[in-house]
Amino acid sequence: MTGVPYQEWRSRAERLDPHTGHHIDGAFTDGGGTLPVVSPRDGRVLAEVGDADAATVDRAVAAARRAFDEGPWPRMSPADRGAALLRWADLVERDRDTLALLVSLEMGKPVAEAHGIELRAVVGCLRWYAEAADKQADEAPRTGPDALALVTREPVGVVAAVVPWNFPLTMAAWKLAPALAAGCTAVLKPAEESPLSALRLAALAAEAGLPPGVLNVVNGRGGVAGRALGEHPGVDVLAFTGSTEVGRHFLRYAADSNLKRVWLELGGKSPNIVLPDAPDLDAAADTAAWGIFFNAGEMCTAPSRLLVHRSVAGRVLERVVARAEGMRVGDPLDPATEMGPLVSARHRDRVLAYVDAGHADGARLRAGGSAPEGCYLRPTVFDRVTPAMRIARDEIFGPVLAVLEFDDLDEAVRLANDTDYGLAAAVWTADLSAAHRVSRALRAGTVWVNCYEEGDMSVPFGGMKRSGHGRDKSLHALDKYTDLKTTWIRL
Repeated sequence: MTGVPYQEWRSRAERLDPHTGHHIDGAFTDGGGTLPVVSPRDGRVLAEVGDADAATVDRAVAAARRAFDEGPWPRMSPADRGAALLRWADLVERDRDTLALLVSLEMGKPVAEAHGIELRAVVGCLRWYAEAADKQADEAPRTGPDALALVTREPVGVVAAVVPWNFPLTMAAWKLAPALAAGCTAVLKPAEESPLSALRLAALAAEAGLPPGVLNVVNGRGGVAGRALGEHPGVDVLAFTGSTEVGRHFLRYAADSNLKRVWLELGGKSPNIVLPDAPDLDAAADTAAWGIFFNAGEMCTAPSRLLVHRSVAGRVLERVVARAEGMRVGDPLDPATEMGPLVSARHRDRVLAYVDAGHADGARLRAGGSAPEGCYLRPTVFDRVTPAMRIARDEIFGPVLAVLEFDDLDEAVRLANDTDYGLAAAVWTADLSAAHRVSRALRAGTVWVNCYEEGDMSVPFGGMKRSGHGRDKSLHALDKYTDLKTTWIRL
């Protein structure tokens, strides 16, 4: 809970006066056309923001390039960069209520979760990389007595970050914080649905003293602004979180331009395996329900496939269905709301099409499946799902759970790995040996044991197979934004 009452959130929403346009070279500016930002909460147009064309993107990249080639940021000591990032984190903490409100209004996340989960993660990420900025050491490999070898980490240059709407500030922070800590400059393109929080984030970066051009924000459509960044020869690295389909486009843009490195964190169809010896079946069921319905299922790691041993399937499913039916769906500004709307009416229709596919393919609907009004959708559970069904194979990106049953451990692993994706997975068991065997066998970038969505900034996050490559979080993320330079000195 935020401590701010429902009526106060509603009053603040009515008084909302967000930044619009783009943020380039340290100032807000126009460029291209305009793009409406529509709240899924009630269909209200929150603001008209800039809709960048190629020329606007070029201005942003040019500002980032000047800041890298001529500005102070890459030449600061790492400790000074870290201090600036800490000031930025403090300002984000100061404006936490406002940022949470913007996130809630533009993409539908319950304001209590935007405040307590998303903004907490953003502040933590900025502080973590601020403190890590001067903790990286260069290398001096041992050579013969007649030479000295130095291996130094150099910032790669201009980084473009293209981020989604489901965790608009968290995904931005995961990319911007390590890139800026390394000494790079950046151009951020938020999703069309969620630009307002990103613009506020940029304003706070300027207030914190980040030099002009170090962080630029361009709003716009993916096919125009996103493509312009992907094809721009002035961008050295592009980091993207989103769909596998769009990730393919960015790889093509890089191939057709300057062969920029492209780091991809893409979709998922994560398996959540419950073995009969799980230490707490009720906790496993409760976590399964929480995991798929959190953020309205709009989460790349959502445990959308519940694989449960046949001997305990009835008990687990009964509890999951009860949790689904009891979940409070409603206004995201109400701190008591557990699940808000989907991000748009178009996305709601896409998710409903998968509900129809579940019926058509022979799955049994156990909960939800209906849309009360607007962009809202009730938490949905299907059982009697088979591996070939569309609801078992496609990333739905909504509050739809597919329940599959298995008879033994080998079958569970086969079912879990029977997917094009490899982002995350979980296994519930009291058998230490089984936990290790299953974790090693699962083709996923993260495996949780007797929990889900746990972790902190010290551990890397990313996928395998069509879930992408490269890692966010942890010190490993710095590898994406630095080059290793060898200097060989003959003595």
